[in-house]
Order: sequence, then C-alpha cells, then structure tokens
Amino acid sequence: MYNMDITPATRNLLFATNNQRKVDEIKIIAGSLANVLSLKEAGIDIDIPEPFDTLEENASVKSATIYQQFGFDCFSEDTGLEVDALQGAPGVKSARYAQGDDRFTNNTDKLLYHLTNFTNRSARFRTIISLLINGQETRFEGVCHGHITTQKTGTSGFGYDPVFVPAGANKTFAQMTPAEKNTFSHRQKATLLMLAFLSKSGK
Repeated sequence: MYNMDITPATRNLLFATNNQRKVDEIKIIAGSLANVLSLKEAGIDIDIPEPFDTLEENASVKSATIYQQFGFDCFSEDTGLEVDALQGAPGVKSARYAQGDDRFTNNTDKLLYHLTNFTNRSARFRTIISLLINGQETRFEGVCHGHITTQKTGTSGFGYDPVFVPAGANKTFAQMTPAEKNTFSHRQKATLLMLAFLSKSGK
C-alpha cells in the first residue's frame, strides 16, 4: 500500500532511491521546506535501473521509472566522483567502481591505488537531480570541487567521503558533521536549486 500523505501540511517529495544514506542527507538539507519520503516510506519496493553512461540519463530514468509505474511526482539523483588524473573516472560508475575487480575490497581502495603515482589529485563531486512533476522533467546540477587525499581519514558519511577534501576545507567529508559537509555539498547545491524552483513555480 502506497502512502504519500504522511504530513499533509508539508510539501511531500518522493525521492526515487533505495539508498537510505542519500535519503537521510537530503532530509537534513530540505529541513522544514519539504517532507522527503523514501521509496520504503511510500511503500514502494522496486529496484531502479542505472543503465546509462551519463549521470543525466541515469537520474532521468530513475524518476521516470517511478512516475510511469506508480504515477507519483518524484525526484531522483545520480552522483559521480570525477577525478582529473583519471580522465573523469570513476564518474558515472562511482558506486560500482570496484565491482568485479578481485584486487580491491571497495571503491575507495581502488581509487587510491590508481592515483598512487599522480601528484594532480584534483577532483569534483557532481550531482544531477531529475524532478518529474506532472510528467514534465526539470534537472538541477550541483558541483563540489576538491582533491583526493593519499589515505582514508574520518568515519562519517559514506562512499568516497574519507578521501575527498572540498576546496576551502582542511579535512575530508568523513571528518565533518552533516552540517559542515552541507556547507560544501554538491548534493545540497542541487537540492536547494530544486526547492527554489518548486517554491518559485508553485508546483
């Protein structure tokens, strides 16, 4: 049974993802501006494909899948870490970078290995949000520039957070509180653009 009426007094936004860590992060960003619902909270159990070679296409297919199958307005996102020395890799494959490679236990270990001999460690996180309202899509982009460290530091966050230091900071995302991370966050930038669009358009 689908539940989209948890808090009728607040704008409900269905987040088309099964990644609870991303849901938790965007809930903090949205604050009182919107009630962000996960697929689980809406009673939806579905694996959403990510078959494409760009963040834009993957974000779009995820929101379109939920809208077409369930009829709910929703948003989705796809995020990639793009490292200059690796010609933009891992990029769209960030979440699957070490998959199928028996030499590495996780994505971060593989990334550090491939950067062993590079002095240029500049990188950026890039998030694309696809918002689908009444069948009409609008996309938003958030970018956070920074660099990759030589070793993992910190225990907060997830993914590549222990090896990424945003520009203007002196510690990794994994050493920051959620509030500190959000002052730099690519995901926050894209989310705030989406919320501003919704507020301005009245959708």
